[in-house]
Amino acid sequence: MSDLTFNKVAGAVLATGLAIVGLRELASGVFTHNEVEKPGYAIQVAEAAAEGGAVADTPPDWGTVLPTADVKAGEAVFAKCKSCHSIEQGGPNGTGPDLWGVVGRKPASHGGFAYSAGMQDFGAKQPIWDYEHIYEFVKGPQKYIAGTKMTFVGLKKPEDRINLIAYLHAQGSTLPVPAPNPAAAAAPAADAAATPAAATAGAPASTGPAATPAAAPSGPAPAAVAAKAAAH
Repeated sequence: MSDLTFNKVAGAVLATGLAIVGLRELASGVFTHNEVEKPGYAIQVAEAAAEGGAVADTPPDWGTVLPTADVKAGEAVFAKCKSCHSIEQGGPNGTGPDLWGVVGRKPASHGGFAYSAGMQDFGAKQPIWDYEHIYEFVKGPQKYIAGTKMTFVGLKKPEDRINLIAYLHAQGSTLPVPAPNPAAAAAPAADAAATPAAATAGAPASTGPAATPAAAPSGPAPAAVAAKAAAH
């Protein structure tokens, strides 16, 4: 290979290298990547706290709420349970036991159903499914009875639970509705009324306009007047 050919090849290689380096520098100048201190997609949402605290979800007075509960609405709520439970007298077991007469029945006692160990332990301590225990259980089954097979997320609205229990009570229940207890019925209302009152009590008292200092009397001070009189 002649010197002229070698020079041409070397010059082409050098020019190509310089072009690559130049393009890289140009690209880095145009498309500058700066690290941000905080990602733009990071959204922090503070949990809203209820003023004065939340009112406790306590069981109602059953003698007051059951006679006026909406049984039809409770039947509509029970539609969420039909995929696992039947509710006919002598009905078959499904994923869960048949619920005919469940109100007043001993927990984990329905024939032919294989209950979880957690439900059996609960039945050993609790003689019957009364209104209060059903109310708390259907609110969050797995939280109320550890190890239960019932994976239902639960009914969070108290009125849904009350209406459901009224419907279940109408399906072969042996548990009588207790007499109304006005004191127990008034307790949730008193708790609700106490919550805003507590929040108000914790707020700083509003103050009126600041008192304006009394204006100093015009004219010479009394001591200066007395000194002037003594001089005369």
